[in-house]
Amino acid sequence: MTSSSETQQQAPAPSEIRQQWQDLADQIRENSSLYYTGQPVISDAEYDKLFRALQDLEQQWPDLAVPDSPTQQVGASVETPADGEVFEPVEHLQRLYSLDNVFDEAELRDWLTRTPASAYLTELKIDGLSIDLVYESGRLVRAATRGDGRVGENVTANARTIADIPHEITATEGLDIPDVLEVRGEVYISLEEFERINADRVEAGQKPFANPRNAAAGSLRQKNVEEVAKRRLSMICHGIGHIEGWRPQSQHAAYEALAAWGFHVSPYTKQVHSAEEVVKQMLYWGEHRHDAEHEMDGLVVKVDDLAEQRALGATSRAPRWAIAYKYPPEEVTTDLLDIRVSIGRTGRATPYAVMKPVFVAGSTVEMATLHNPSEVRRKGVLIGDRVTIRKAGEVIPEVLGPVADVRDGSEREFIYPTLCPECGTRLAPSKEGDADWRCPNTRYCPGQLRRRVEFLASRSGFDIENLGERGAADLIHRGVLDDESLLFDLTEEDLLESEVYTTASRKSLSANGKKLLANIEAAKDKELWRVLVSLSIRHVGPTVARTLAQKFGSMDALRSATREEISAIDGVGEIIGNSVADWFQVDWHREVVERWTKAGVRMADEVTNRPEQVLEGMTVVVTGSLEGFTRDSAKEAIISRGGKAASSVSKKTDYVVVGENAGSKATKAEELGLTILDEEGFIRLLDLGRV
Repeated sequence: MTSSSETQQQAPAPSEIRQQWQDLADQIRENSSLYYTGQPVISDAEYDKLFRALQDLEQQWPDLAVPDSPTQQVGASVETPADGEVFEPVEHLQRLYSLDNVFDEAELRDWLTRTPASAYLTELKIDGLSIDLVYESGRLVRAATRGDGRVGENVTANARTIADIPHEITATEGLDIPDVLEVRGEVYISLEEFERINADRVEAGQKPFANPRNAAAGSLRQKNVEEVAKRRLSMICHGIGHIEGWRPQSQHAAYEALAAWGFHVSPYTKQVHSAEEVVKQMLYWGEHRHDAEHEMDGLVVKVDDLAEQRALGATSRAPRWAIAYKYPPEEVTTDLLDIRVSIGRTGRATPYAVMKPVFVAGSTVEMATLHNPSEVRRKGVLIGDRVTIRKAGEVIPEVLGPVADVRDGSEREFIYPTLCPECGTRLAPSKEGDADWRCPNTRYCPGQLRRRVEFLASRSGFDIENLGERGAADLIHRGVLDDESLLFDLTEEDLLESEVYTTASRKSLSANGKKLLANIEAAKDKELWRVLVSLSIRHVGPTVARTLAQKFGSMDALRSATREEISAIDGVGEIIGNSVADWFQVDWHREVVERWTKAGVRMADEVTNRPEQVLEGMTVVVTGSLEGFTRDSAKEAIISRGGKAASSVSKKTDYVVVGENAGSKATKAEELGLTILDEEGFIRLLDLGRV
């Protein structure tokens, strides 16, 4: 006889439960598609919460666990529109599965108890984009995204730009090349490279990527191969698929073979032999999750022996022999006190959240960007809300959304201003459809001028000490600087008008005032690229400025160049070329250059003083701390001698300079057999171009 509880479990789900299931499934499908195309609108934690809610519903009502449920699917399907703008769909040789997740130590221990093994592998769960590589007789013939696990997108051309992906593999002693080899890996952007990309995007007035995973996904799925190459993507192998002509005995042995063939295998993977050792690794990486070169959000645990893996098998979406332990997201809640708008040096009006200070991810956070008005609307936040924010390591703090359940009715909507909060000029998009609004009063808006003066005094510009935010604001407020063209004409008499640079009696300059005049005088002899950066030309940061300075050598030569000539330079392109050409068309811009020239600012690089180009054509990576060089001065020493100062190690790297506390880059250089130098060897290289 069947009990009443069993009857209830086996009965079909009622209509309201089916609707609840449908709503959850629709949300998961939509966000899964956005996630796998690098455009997520919710956090991983929010997605995991939706997924677990659907799993719980299906456990209670088994008839809802239909084959097309998101809980039974892998990834997101590839759809090909009529215009053919997406990548070609391709079928994987062997299915790619997703991983089931556990979220606390108890769940992990339960899985280990259910899944005993002779050995386990623990691997960092890289927050990137899965890729599937197929080699035939040692040659790369295809690379594809995960897609739905069976069919992905053909991204072979883009994958060939990734230094960690060999185009061809060769046999080594005791290891012949398989007839067919399917390799699985994760494409990612290192934290250092992510910081560079986001800095460049912010400098160019673009929205920064929310996290390294979005940056990697957005990069790999670009149509322009040259742009993909500029992103310096990395790849780490984390599995194997279909194989013909070779059979390893364990996952660990497979990784050793892949490393011998030239693939990048994670240096953080560890083989352990007990459940306690697995838990120990989980706890260790929970405390050291930002020590890795890439973003990570969990620890993957795998049964090592491949025969044991096959015996355990898989469900419809995930292998039973592997699990992902997800670390708690670095999120906290706090009060949103206000939403204000800041005006940047190029006029962009950016709303930002002012919050009750809260400690998260190692630092106190009280402000977070909201990017533009539509972002504020999309997140649905109100002034006075309790909000959830996320800060992962050094990534920009992000407002995820409001805790709407605790609203008391006192919250109010943010009204985006129509007038510039700094000068009162009407704000407007720079072009139709632009999400960003700008203040068009570029010359006289005190907010823009203050930001430009702060920026030109920064380390990326003229590097003028004693001219910080407070000093710039004071000089502008008191009318000492009407625009930046007057900076190098400042005199002691001018500074006596200032409150920041005078003594208490305001009758003489303070020590800071005297230092400022001396620093301004010294700045007149800076390199041309620093002058170009200091002009605040849109899209022209230090990297582009160096390229322009090396190509043209003088401000006059650059001003005389056509937009076509500028655009044709490698590493510049049409957008930057047009921006530079357009900048020189504005009368007051030319006045800045002319006034600085008249004041004695050097507008050309002296070729006679330029170091001999002994590193021309060479790529050098510096990692760790050097006694005689800062990170910036080491980079400058390489670039000034014609070399490329790279931030990541690849087979194309000529030399790797290793200082104190060097990390994974040194390990990778050893694995690739690159030439490694200490500081003494680096100095020899700078002098002679060889060691």
